[in-house]
Amino acid sequence: MNELLHMRFWDILDIVLFALLLYYLYKLIRGTVAINIFIGLGIIYLIWKATEWLHMSLLSEVLGKFLGLGVIVLLIVFQPEIRQFLLMLGSKKFSPSAVLSDFKLFGKQESAQTNVEALVNAAKNLSIQRNGALIVIKHNQNLDFLKNTGDKMNIEVNEPIIESIFYKNSPLHDGAIVVEGNKITATRVVLPVSPEIKLPKKYGLRHLAAVSITKNTDASALVVSEETGQISYIRNGRFVPYKDYDDLVRKIKRDLGIWEGH
Repeated sequence: MNELLHMRFWDILDIVLFALLLYYLYKLIRGTVAINIFIGLGIIYLIWKATEWLHMSLLSEVLGKFLGLGVIVLLIVFQPEIRQFLLMLGSKKFSPSAVLSDFKLFGKQESAQTNVEALVNAAKNLSIQRNGALIVIKHNQNLDFLKNTGDKMNIEVNEPIIESIFYKNSPLHDGAIVVEGNKITATRVVLPVSPEIKLPKKYGLRHLAAVSITKNTDASALVVSEETGQISYIRNGRFVPYKDYDDLVRKIKRDLGIWEGH
């Protein structure tokens, strides 16, 4: 009790900053396989501390050495997530006002939730028509550097608008669109392509661009293949499998932090 009464300001700041670090780390790896690995490592760490407390020297030494080598393993396994975390630190989103806004204390309130059903239904209709499409969905990281390559818009997300944008004879169908909250904020966006990324020949430039942008930012992407009509959902530079359209909607909502009933 006395220790709590004598806590310094810097001790409280240390706890708050550590909590913020864990919060942003969770936001970054939520919905990926990485979170299961992270939880597993956390369990091993707790077991290690318990074996130390119980003076189980053999098991404690083995687990301690495993966790010591685990730093190198973490750098390899979490390379995409670490890269995105560093990008987040350097973006405008990771600022004092953005942090406070995340906790709904000060600053602007969260934008309207994305109409995921409209995105998926539009992609389904474009798939039937064999019209290619590339939709970039913003999560946390600022995407102004992308929007500056295209035409800035401020249009509410709905099926007819998205279908008309990607209609083959539309002047806006080339490039990607950016969706932020429930607004289409840019069209004809040119996405940077990472030269080190290699995909099977069945995938085109849209898929390559989607993999690149989702690997280098925390955004996700929906791609409709013009050749096959296949709809791909890409997150963290990986193709996310789904059973049906309802499952696709659920997975996009989960990654956006939109829960059923909200």
